[in-house]
Amino acid sequence: MTESLSNSGRRCLLVSCHPLADSLCNHLVARVNQRFAGHPIEVEHLDLYDSDFAAPLSAAERRGYFTGEFDASALSEQIAALKRAEILVLVFPTWWFGLPALLKGWFDRVWAPGVAFDHPTVPGGRITPKLGGLRHCLVVTTLGSPWWVDRLIVRRPLRRILKMGLIGPCAPAARFDMLSLYSAMALEQARLKRFLGRIDGAVLRIIQSGPTSF
Repeated sequence: MTESLSNSGRRCLLVSCHPLADSLCNHLVARVNQRFAGHPIEVEHLDLYDSDFAAPLSAAERRGYFTGEFDASALSEQIAALKRAEILVLVFPTWWFGLPALLKGWFDRVWAPGVAFDHPTVPGGRITPKLGGLRHCLVVTTLGSPWWVDRLIVRRPLRRILKMGLIGPCAPAARFDMLSLYSAMALEQARLKRFLGRIDGAVLRIIQSGPTSF
C-alpha cells in the first residue's frame, strides 16, 4: 500500500493523487521526497492511483458511519498509516476547485468515525477529534486557473474545506500550510523554480520543528 522511503522515529504520510506518472504533480512529489531524504523522518508514500485505491464509499461503510460498527477491514493499511503519522503531506491537482475523486474518496473512507473522529455525544454537538498525533499538514496543489480567480472570485474554497472542515476538526493540533501553484498549464521555468523553493522552505520548517512527544 505504502512505499517507505527512509527509516526513523518521526513518521510522514505522503499522499499523492495524479493519474499520469510524468505529471507536474508527481514532479512535486519527487521534490518533497528529496527534501525529506537524509533527515530522521520515515516517509510512507501512498500513491492513490498506483495503489488502485477505490474511491466510492460502499453501502455497508456508509451504514457503519451511524451504527457504531464501521467496517474498516478493507482499509486497515491506510488507516494504520494515517494513525501513525505525525506529518501529513498531500500533493494533488485541484480540479474544478475541488479534490480529485480518489483523494475525496480517501477522506470519505479512511477518515471515518472511530478513526479520524467520534460522533457528537449530543445532537448538533461537535465531533471529537481522534488524530491527536498529527502535528503538521502540508498541502501542495496545482491549479489551471490564475491566482485571482481562486483568491478573489471563489475565495479559496478548497483551502477552507481542508483547513476548517477536515484537518481542524479531526487534528486540531496540526499546523496547516497550503502551497498553490496557479496557472500551471502556462508555467515558466522561473516560476516553477520559485515554487520549488517554497516547497523546500515548508518541508524545512517541518523538519526543524523537531519530534513531538505523545
